[in-house]
Amino acid sequence: MATLSDSLHDSHAPNEVDWLHQLIGDWQLLADLSFADLALLVRRGPNQWETVAHVRPNTGEMIFVDDVVGRILEGADFPTLAQAFRTGRIVRSPAPVLRGGTRVYEEAIPVVFEGRSIAVVTRHTSAVSQRTPSLLEDTYRSLGDDIAAMISTGEFPGGGAATGIRRGAPRVGDGVIHLDTDGIVRYASPNAMSALHRLGHHETIVGENLARIVADIAQRSDSPVDESLALVVTGRAAWRSEVVSLGATVTMRALPLTRRGQRTGAIVLVREITELRRRERELMTREATIREIHHRVKNNLQTVAALLRLQARRLPPSEAREALDEAVRRVGTIALVHETLSQGFHETVAFDDIAVQGLQAIADVASGEHGVDATVTGTFGRMRAEDATALAMIMSELIQNAAEHGLAQRRGRIILTADRSDDALTVTVTDDGEGLPAGFRPGADGLGTQIVMSFVEDLRGTIVWERAEPRGTTVRLRLRLRPLDAA
Repeated sequence: MATLSDSLHDSHAPNEVDWLHQLIGDWQLLADLSFADLALLVRRGPNQWETVAHVRPNTGEMIFVDDVVGRILEGADFPTLAQAFRTGRIVRSPAPVLRGGTRVYEEAIPVVFEGRSIAVVTRHTSAVSQRTPSLLEDTYRSLGDDIAAMISTGEFPGGGAATGIRRGAPRVGDGVIHLDTDGIVRYASPNAMSALHRLGHHETIVGENLARIVADIAQRSDSPVDESLALVVTGRAAWRSEVVSLGATVTMRALPLTRRGQRTGAIVLVREITELRRRERELMTREATIREIHHRVKNNLQTVAALLRLQARRLPPSEAREALDEAVRRVGTIALVHETLSQGFHETVAFDDIAVQGLQAIADVASGEHGVDATVTGTFGRMRAEDATALAMIMSELIQNAAEHGLAQRRGRIILTADRSDDALTVTVTDDGEGLPAGFRPGADGLGTQIVMSFVEDLRGTIVWERAEPRGTTVRLRLRLRPLDAA
């Protein structure tokens, strides 16, 4: 199914598409306050409309059980659409209609942007009720009507949508406070009052100034006060802030209510997020600990490499000294992976940086006086730490062999190519050196190839050595990486 952007691309300007994206990014608020399903419809012809988005309420009975996105409506099926779009006014059906076996009140709300209608939001509310609405329901519906009116005058979403994006943002079901133009609480839902109780305020809320209540709470708290808090508790700006007191954390989101540019009050959504913030702090502590561990492992490996290097310098040129030099390089390769892990927030690494650093470092050291031109093409993408370590060792050995043996006598090129598709990775290492020696047998001709074969097996892959044209060697690996979501 096409995305909203795809559906609007040919019929709306980019700034209109952005406005509609902001609207559906925050229209759950209207659906919950109205206890109603909402649908966004755009015009496709003189009497034809397409449903491009749909949201159901979290606070009450849904109307449409089936997905309605993509449905084409004729004007005769929903006559209020064209009227609302043309006049820029909210139009309500004169009597309940039957939708999916339920009697429903329907409204067409024009979405106005820069003074003209660009779409229509339909609001579908159940007409079946067996009891008298509560004060909460009446208040919520009244506030929903205020927001619907703001949509029809181009005052919503405005700048308010961005305040609802962050994780832990309060919703209607978490708590609602209605303020008048002076910041006096006209209504507070039970959940909103409970949230303020957690902060230590146990006195009356309705009829009191919310800014004064929160200021008293903040004075008793040892935590720093967010500078934007005053804007939120007075309802003068669409913003978010948090209050911390008595070990509890409450987030507040303000949405000013306006009518033809004049402020009429505000909605303040309230949510206690103490447990959420506690888990986030634990997660940050855990991530910081993991990064510190990787940093210390890297330092320890570098120390081991330095000790091996000192030992090698005390030996005369011999196989033993060469073996120690090889060990220094291999330890350094593993240290490079841990250094990358110590700088991130996850147990995965972006391998492209490791590939570039490792290729250049090994080529510079191994090439001697002739020099090697080293190039990386393609992308390795992100991978889990254990896969990164194994692949780094494989690359290290293959590049070392290409530079030390294939290009030992002259200047040449080493090209490292990567092709990533989901968990499948194909890597090719090509040089234009002397080519494979006669009788070459992978896994039997030295420790380096044995290490490579072992790690390729660990990565559930295959490796092939072959002669390159017109000269040199090509090594091709096909590997199967571990899924990132299992990290």
